[in-house]
Amino acid sequence: MAINYSDPSDELVTRSTAQPEDASEGSLRPRLLNEYIGQEKAKDNLRIFIRAARDRGDSLDHVLLHGPPGLGKTTLAGVIANEMGVNLRITSGPTIEKPGDLAALLTNLQENDILFVDEIHRLNRTVEEVLYPAMEDFAIDIIIGKGPSANSIRLDLPRFTLIGATTRSGQLSAPLRDRFGINLRLELYTPEELRRIVMRSADILGVDIEASGADEIARRSRGTPRIANRLLRRVRDFAQVTADGVITRDVADRALSSLEVDHLGLDNLDRRMLRGIIEYYSGGPVGLEALAATINEEPVTLEDVYEPYLLQQGFLIRTRQGRCVTQKAYEHLGLEFRGQQQISL
Repeated sequence: MAINYSDPSDELVTRSTAQPEDASEGSLRPRLLNEYIGQEKAKDNLRIFIRAARDRGDSLDHVLLHGPPGLGKTTLAGVIANEMGVNLRITSGPTIEKPGDLAALLTNLQENDILFVDEIHRLNRTVEEVLYPAMEDFAIDIIIGKGPSANSIRLDLPRFTLIGATTRSGQLSAPLRDRFGINLRLELYTPEELRRIVMRSADILGVDIEASGADEIARRSRGTPRIANRLLRRVRDFAQVTADGVITRDVADRALSSLEVDHLGLDNLDRRMLRGIIEYYSGGPVGLEALAATINEEPVTLEDVYEPYLLQQGFLIRTRQGRCVTQKAYEHLGLEFRGQQQISL
């Protein structure tokens, strides 16, 4: 596919090998695989792939990272770049509006660099077509000039690695998905893994925390490191003002209860979602669009952010007719379970 070339824009891409989350406190993101907690299966495979590529002096094969939001896909891309000893350039699918934008990014890469595209499922289809020869042949066709004097030339690219991240891998087209040689799904974290993450983050932030306090935060973090670090910062504020700066189990419990995060990590919207199904639809089934309209939330937010954890915890099931709550959800909300309509899984 021939495309018009345009200069790269600073708004399209960020060159980085470390992503500070808070300039005043330093980054909580790990930089190497040995520092990255959790996702053991993915890490074991990556160690082999990275070592093999480095021994050959070659670029790493293209990598697709998928899974629920907040599990560390962007962080893992930075870790891969650091392990490979190359630059990481970060962009996202929605910001690459034209084929020329992508051409500008690709032609400014150096040998073996990594281009990280977040939300890659939201790439424009015409942009996606430019990626096919770039990923397979490391070349693109560009147009020089306009009108009758325009010439099309094939431009060779340096060998690079594309890392794509998505929370909705099912929305990727088959041709794009098949061009990723490494396909890794990131899973929700265990409470023990989250406890280690909270302890590590507290050490970086200089927060005085007891193991029991870290356990309490980890237990309420929905299996997600991003949420664990966010809750740690908020509990730190409560501890600083009300408990001489020390995070204990009691301090964490009081702080998280004030934030309306219960002992299983459900927040106010989780409970609204479950109560909405129970009160308006007799426990289900109900379609996603109808449920979203009932509780005044976006369907994509419910499906991508809230539903995975509720499904994993057994509060919700999905059927062909729609979403249904379980007896466990009734019990958690303190409601009487009166059975459900006949449903087909």
